[in-house]
Amino acid sequence: MVAETVVPAGPGTGSPGPVVVPERGRVAWWKRLPVVHQLRQSVGLQRGMLVAGLVITGIFLLTAALAPVLAPYGYSQLRSADGPFGAQQPPSAEHLLGTTVGGYDVLSRVIWGAQTALLVIVVAILASIVLGVLLGLVSGYFGGWADRLLVVVCDAIYAFPSLLLAILMAIVISGGQSSMWGGILAAALSITVVFVPQYFRVTRAEVVRIKGEAFVDSARVLGTPHRRIMFRHVLRNSTRTLPLIVTLNASEAILTLAGLGFLGFGIEPTAAAEWGYDLNKAVSDVTSGIWWTALFPGLAIVLVVLGITLVGESLNDLADPRLRSRRAAAEVSGEVAETSVVPGGTLTAGPGGLDAIEGAGSRSDELAAAPALPDPDAVGLDGRAAGAADDPRDGAPHDETEDRR
Repeated sequence: MVAETVVPAGPGTGSPGPVVVPERGRVAWWKRLPVVHQLRQSVGLQRGMLVAGLVITGIFLLTAALAPVLAPYGYSQLRSADGPFGAQQPPSAEHLLGTTVGGYDVLSRVIWGAQTALLVIVVAILASIVLGVLLGLVSGYFGGWADRLLVVVCDAIYAFPSLLLAILMAIVISGGQSSMWGGILAAALSITVVFVPQYFRVTRAEVVRIKGEAFVDSARVLGTPHRRIMFRHVLRNSTRTLPLIVTLNASEAILTLAGLGFLGFGIEPTAAAEWGYDLNKAVSDVTSGIWWTALFPGLAIVLVVLGITLVGESLNDLADPRLRSRRAAAEVSGEVAETSVVPGGTLTAGPGGLDAIEGAGSRSDELAAAPALPDPDAVGLDGRAAGAADDPRDGAPHDETEDRR
């Protein structure tokens, strides 16, 4: 938001009236939000990618939140008032996307699967952020043998195949449970183990860099406790890249969850709907020409991962000034011309545009090159006009014959 300040014209400004000077004011709070701020910065292809990703992600979030309203049937419902649904029924008026080999409605399973995926993403990312950021903050700030031990352990976990580690943790955590929250927590915590090293490494690197800054040393000299320095000064300046990692990890969490379900380590169909499990049961249907049981769960996975990835990559490009797209040079120069301040007031193009300014400059050059006219108000020391030509007879003897004539 730009405010305007009216400054009265002074005696030496050369301006006939008051001058309006633009003044930078406070920006509205909603314009400073992470995604809104980047959206206002983006232009061209980057804005198109970001908007497309936000639209797909928004549809996914709305579908997950309104699943009980949007889904025509329950995720484990096998019959209606008219009787059983029937297995592998093609799309029809009663079942818009057909039914699965187990007799479930495909559309309902896809909608309820969005809710399951969102719950797993939220639990996995929140647990990963809490553990990874806390360990990275303590390790980077204090250092020592604990820092070296945590670095070695996190590097070993990070080097381990993520899907294999998630399968191992799902087996250990689930313990044969088939309830909805048991399966969701098992999948989320197995993904958390994979994500913790990423947040640990990023946070630790930022903390190691920031703890050597002058403001941290000043806080130590003033006797500020370590806990206050860590959470008030260091942590607030070392988490600026976390939103980018969260968006990229969200898409990876969906793929990991789908991989677990496809391999048979996910959530049971009677506990919750899960896209990977539905794909696993639809593998044999594809060879029989039954395409609808595998197409729509797979399409849901692809679209959600694509939308979240577009948002993450766009935010990553906008955070790097070297990758951020710029506006056209003419548009930027126009904005500079409107906000520049010169001694005579603000530089405005006026009704004639920039051509009028350039034309005025050329006319002033022509006037400067023309011979100066005498000023009638200027008087020399001898009482004559300052610009009057000298009499050729001045300084020479007068001819008396000319005088008599």
